[in-house]
Amino acid sequence: MKMRVAVLLAVIVMFCAADAQKCALDGLMSSLTESVASAVLEKVTLSCIDASAKGSLANCPAGYKPTGCSCGNACGSWDIRNDQTCHCQCANQDWTAARCCKIAVKQKPGKDVTDVEMSTALPIYKG
Repeated sequence: MKMRVAVLLAVIVMFCAADAQKCALDGLMSSLTESVASAVLEKVTLSCIDASAKGSLANCPAGYKPTGCSCGNACGSWDIRNDQTCHCQCANQDWTAARCCKIAVKQKPGKDVTDVEMSTALPIYKG
């Protein structure tokens, strides 16, 4: 797949170098990016479950990451600890809930999905 993309980009660059005024490289790159993204998204699925516990901490099961939290006693202040646990920040919590999700790769029909490690950390742009 990587080799195909590299060859395609090389052909595009050579084509555009021949007649730079007629080359719509931006449109072509946008179309290529959408095509690759679409192919990847067809092969993945998002699987989510709820986890809850008494008190101020709710842990997601192994392989899942918290994507949001909910707190009892009308507490709206929460954070995610250790990339695995919802923590309600108000005192005397009666319950805490977590929405836990994981990304899985779809296999051929009749086979199970393969889990993919998901990080909740934001990517850092180094431009």
